[in-house]
Amino acid sequence: MIEFVNLSKNFNKKNSNFQALNNINLTVQQGEIFGIVGKSGAGKSTLLRCANLLEKPSFGNIILDGVNLNSLSEKELRLKRRKIGMVFQHFNLLTHSTVFKNIALPLEVAGFSKKEIKDRVDYLLKVVDLSEKINSYPDELSGGQKQRVAIARALANSPSVLLCDEVTSALDAQTSKSVLNLLKKINKEFGVTILLITHQIEVVQYICHRVAVIEKGGLVEVSKKEEFMQEPKSREGKSLIFSHDFSSEMAVSFI
Repeated sequence: MIEFVNLSKNFNKKNSNFQALNNINLTVQQGEIFGIVGKSGAGKSTLLRCANLLEKPSFGNIILDGVNLNSLSEKELRLKRRKIGMVFQHFNLLTHSTVFKNIALPLEVAGFSKKEIKDRVDYLLKVVDLSEKINSYPDELSGGQKQRVAIARALANSPSVLLCDEVTSALDAQTSKSVLNLLKKINKEFGVTILLITHQIEVVQYICHRVAVIEKGGLVEVSKKEEFMQEPKSREGKSLIFSHDFSSEMAVSFI
């Protein structure tokens, strides 16, 4: 479970103060696939990066599985972060390392033995259906395959939470669906809580259990997915739904 308690984040730029997040109170339940939507610049990615303290909040707390991350020492936080996987829009793979080395890296940092690392990487490659690519390099992979490698890497330390930042935005419709199906599988089989940032309403419709809407750094709506899709409560939620093209290639591919 992830809790954001009275969370605010300010950035100081050129002698001015910009408030990216304003008093966010939000609970993501264990085992949920939880979507966060909003227009560009609304604060979605900042909230996600606060979830593992890549961005330290100006005010408020982040509580993961009952532990206040703000109260941890640097060493304790590094250990806790191993239970928080992160997947990015543009994959963030090491271009000069093989698929094996990319997935093995967090395990090496954590101090696992060579045999443990090999066994874990082999297992994860089976999970993401890429066993045959173990010795390939990122530039030999398609976009969808790169994202599967990134997901396998994020799962290396058996996290309880997976943070996903626009994981399908760089992919075509069919590839996006296959990646989302993989996330569904991970959520169902491993019980991993998934917190997912997206601007694609189809992604919310296809994969999420609940959704939060952020507008100008503030939380304006939290709804079950079905309620949000049928009758959004907030002005921003209505704008996102009613302005969306549900006849687009992406939308049609998810039907």
